[in-house]
Order: sequence, then structure tokens, then C-alpha cells
Amino acid sequence: MKPIGFLVCAVLSFAACSPGNPTVPQAAAASNLSAAQKETIGRKIWQNECGGTVSGLTTWNAGEEFPSLGIGHFIWYPAGFNGRFEESWPSFIAFARQRGANPPAVAMERHSPWRSKAEFQNDFNGARLSGLRAWLSSTVTLQTDFIIARSRAALPKILAAAPASERSRIGANYQKVATTTHGTYALIDYVNFKGEGINVSERYNGRGWGLLQVLGEMRDVSAGPAAASEFAAAAKRVLDRRIANAPADRGEGRWREGWRNRCSTYGRPL
Repeated sequence: MKPIGFLVCAVLSFAACSPGNPTVPQAAAASNLSAAQKETIGRKIWQNECGGTVSGLTTWNAGEEFPSLGIGHFIWYPAGFNGRFEESWPSFIAFARQRGANPPAVAMERHSPWRSKAEFQNDFNGARLSGLRAWLSSTVTLQTDFIIARSRAALPKILAAAPASERSRIGANYQKVATTTHGTYALIDYVNFKGEGINVSERYNGRGWGLLQVLGEMRDVSAGPAAASEFAAAAKRVLDRRIANAPADRGEGRWREGWRNRCSTYGRPL
């Protein structure tokens, strides 16, 4: 079995890595993607999350306790709410500021200033949310870079969290999927969509639904298009299991069709 450090370096090609002691830059660049490919991936994610609309860049989904913002629908919790899902909006704003961006003042507040969906909707056409949408629509490339960096930084954490007996297979599956552009899109999008799968709070009946679980669910196939198709199928199986294990009052079955449609895009060329 190859050590974690070897797998991380092989997949991500980080110059700072050395076997047995991997280090991961906080904003790892996807150097194997061209600008055109990154633009295509960003547009796909925007379509997946927001229907490709500017209005969808600031959303409060039914049944949720927080707004979701940007092309990746980054979660932003109101003060006092401690949800089970990873809060990604503050991380994106920190990333944006490190890149020299100047977000609107409201975007830099620690917690969402909107405490309920009703409050959010009442302010939807106000200056704060209108200005936020304008800024988000002008920073699609920046948001795409953040999503890519988050995906690439996920692999070392996934390998470290995986059972020792599964690390080699999970790392190999990642590499197989990453050999095509649409496979790379799948890996990038899924981390943004359902997370890394290492957070113990993101479990129903002890079963997670992140990238770790999908890579572990994959059947043995060859690298390339077959791996991207199997990743899509494995993601559907993992999300069907999530729906089956979810508390009944969450009604997650209403999302099945949309989730499966999104996963189907992973097996098709961009």
C-alpha cells in the first residue's frame, strides 16, 4: 500500500509535498485546468446551484435555516444557529480578500444578518442583497477558484479520515476519475455540493454522503470515462442512502430527482 503522502503528491502534484509529510496550501491552484475549462466548470456549478440566474446567487431554500450564496450556494449561518453542515461563506470571503477582492460590507459580517427566510425575502430587493448579487455576478471566476481550491485541499483530509485498509483504493479512484475533464468537474462539484464526508456531524444513522463515501462506494472500473460514469452512479447510490436514512420530518425525498440529475452530469463530457 502506498503511503498517504505519496498519493497526495501523485494526485495533486503539490511541490511542497514529501512522502510521509504532506503539506497542503490553503488555496491550492488547479494548474492542470485551462482558463476555458475553469470557466466551463464555473458555469456548470452556477447552473447546478442557481439555474444560472443572477437572482439565484442569493437564496434561502425551503426547509433550511440559513441563506445560500454565490454560484456554489455557500452556506452562511445566522448568529446562534449551529447546523450540521459546513459553513462555507466565511471561508469564501476570507479567500476572496486574500486574492485582493473587495466584498460589500454586509458580506464581511461574521454571521448572516438575516435570521429567517421571511426576513431574507423581505430584504431581497433591498440595497444589501441587490449589491451582494451584483458583486457575486462579477466574481464568478473567483468563486470558481475557491471551489476548485476547496476540492483539491479535500483529498489529503479524506485519505487521513479513511480506514487504513481503504486509503489506497480511495486514492486510486480519485486518480481514475481525475483523468478526464468531466471527471475533474465531478470531483470539484461534488465537494461543493455535498462536502468532503469527513465531518461526523454530517451523518444520518452513522452514514455520510460526501466525497469520501462516494469514492469508497465506487466499483472497480478503468480510468477515464468509465471512472467518471461510475462516480456518477456511486454518487446516486450514496445520496439515495442519505434520503433513506434522513429524519422523516426533513422530507429529503423531494430533492431526489434534482440530485440525481446533477449527478448524471458527472458522467457526460463537458
